[in-house]
Amino acid sequence: MAQTRFTGRALALALISQAALLPALPSAAQEWMPTEEQLADTYPAPAYSPYAGRTFPEWPLWGDTHLHTGQSMDAGGFGARLTHEDAYRLARGEEVMASSGQPVRLSRPLDWLAITDHSDGMGMIFDALAANPSVTRYEQGRRWSEGFRAGGQEAVDTALNLIGTVSQGKIDVDLFNGYMPGARRYATIWSDNLRTAERFYDPGVFTPMLGFEWTSLVAGNNMHRNVIFRDGPARVGQIVPMVMTPPWGSPDPMDLYAYLEAYEEKTNGAALALAHNGNLSNGVMFPVDTRFDGSEVTQDYVEARARWEPLYEITQIKGDGEAHPFLSPNDEFADYYNWDVGNLDLTEAKTEDMLAREYAREALKSGLALEAQFGTNPYKFGLSGATDSHTGLVTAEEENFFGKHTGYEPSAERLQHPFMKTENGELFAWQMLASGLTAVWAEENTRESIFDAMARKEIYATTGPRMVVRFFGGWAYEDADLNSRIPATAGYEKGVPMGADLMGAPDGAAAPNFMVAALRDPVGANLDRIQIVKGWLNADGTTDEKVYDVAWSDGRAAGKDGKVPAVGDTVDVASASWTNTIGASELATIWTDPDFDPDRPAFYYVRVLEIPTPPWYVYDAYRYGIEIPEGAPTSQQERAYTSPIWYSPPG
Repeated sequence: MAQTRFTGRALALALISQAALLPALPSAAQEWMPTEEQLADTYPAPAYSPYAGRTFPEWPLWGDTHLHTGQSMDAGGFGARLTHEDAYRLARGEEVMASSGQPVRLSRPLDWLAITDHSDGMGMIFDALAANPSVTRYEQGRRWSEGFRAGGQEAVDTALNLIGTVSQGKIDVDLFNGYMPGARRYATIWSDNLRTAERFYDPGVFTPMLGFEWTSLVAGNNMHRNVIFRDGPARVGQIVPMVMTPPWGSPDPMDLYAYLEAYEEKTNGAALALAHNGNLSNGVMFPVDTRFDGSEVTQDYVEARARWEPLYEITQIKGDGEAHPFLSPNDEFADYYNWDVGNLDLTEAKTEDMLAREYAREALKSGLALEAQFGTNPYKFGLSGATDSHTGLVTAEEENFFGKHTGYEPSAERLQHPFMKTENGELFAWQMLASGLTAVWAEENTRESIFDAMARKEIYATTGPRMVVRFFGGWAYEDADLNSRIPATAGYEKGVPMGADLMGAPDGAAAPNFMVAALRDPVGANLDRIQIVKGWLNADGTTDEKVYDVAWSDGRAAGKDGKVPAVGDTVDVASASWTNTIGASELATIWTDPDFDPDRPAFYYVRVLEIPTPPWYVYDAYRYGIEIPEGAPTSQQERAYTSPIWYSPPG
């Protein structure tokens, strides 16, 4: 189906307005007036105002679930000096000074932010930078302190050495003992973080979500999770963050789940975890039979993961985590900056057999198979996006990209050296993604409402633009349901939103249908197309997938294979610009699954693509008069990913 544009109900509104203004008429004259039944299909609102009594979320709240300040060991080592206060000030719309001495401001404020500094070694970077004897009396600490204080590339190399040392479990236990749970310094910094967040909490305007990053690494394989709390300091202050390093903590996700359960039991609060995009995990993020430590995937594991991890971070600096061309060869958009060289510290090269346990789409499919085996789907997650910036700066827009650590803040030199390089491979500076942001369909801008939307998975991710995307699933949507500026009214009345399960099919329903609508970022690019991605479980236990183009711009026609041709490309590399002369400002449609099998479990999620626009390094080339690195694409199609809607066969 080609693009559908929203239309108003001017005639019906005019009729109702006239009826309200006319004086009482004789009975003969009243006979021509439309009855309530006649108007029902035209204006199905309980009152004149279509907004009165509305309780569903009305507008997405934009935020980031994953930001580091100079308090994180690696971020501070790279040169970040911004504090929690600086990060909150920038996020709520103020101008701040970056660690590199450059002023920075967002195009628009965020609505909420979770600062998730690494929980391991909290406070150590401060003492290392101050050459405090509590750090420098140890060989590791002295070496790191000297490297960090030298600045420049030496500081970057030192931070990478620290990451590698932690990744490989080779830390000095005596050094770290002062910066782990049980140490006074650790508890003090945590309580200071909570107090700072509370100072910036302005319900209805800006919400700091409390959290931390549990940085699970085994031999450099990334199993990081961010922990987000529903609660404020009164509850969260009763605990300190969990760490991954023995003997103070554990790298096992099962122990993290036990920590979250203990928190809720102790405080009567609520918490959840969400994993990084798993493309640096080297095949351990989404186990289907054997976990990272060689133990079996068990009933306890799938139930615990399903309970405590309702979300997954699908896009951020480390490449896009939705899909990979090796796994989805028929998806021409599955190659959006995949980081597929190796694990987190490039101590182990990537092999193709690892990929299936690293990407979100494959995990969603694996979850269907595991549910058939265990009765619980451990990978029934919603989709979020984040910057994972290690600068304290939530800059996710290409023309305002301040890198992901201070060594790569704007300069004419930041494209001249690799981001990471070992004998196992290389990641180039231009491969850093400006991604991403999370849009939450919450009723109000408060901790409780934002958390509840996360927990029910009514959220979506973007690679940076602020597209507005609605996605509903049901059995009886009609084209007329889109003829409103508030399609969500029919969306909620007739079905379920993103993140939910399809309700049982009514009698006579042959297949589910879906309402999807997208509105471009008001200061961004037009939309190319809307796609629905479907995955399902076959009768023999294998899984399949298919990507459907369901709405698109510019009057193009789908080919015999159902695919819509490319939208075109207006990017002018020389001036780092593009024009909205192609694409559409809004797209919407009602789509019915043409391949539905009522006996097969399935999921559906939406991918919205913008028209091509310049990546951040094209802006750098224009502003600094430098060359674009060889092999770097000069245009890209930014995108949004909604949380899925799931279908389960009856019985």
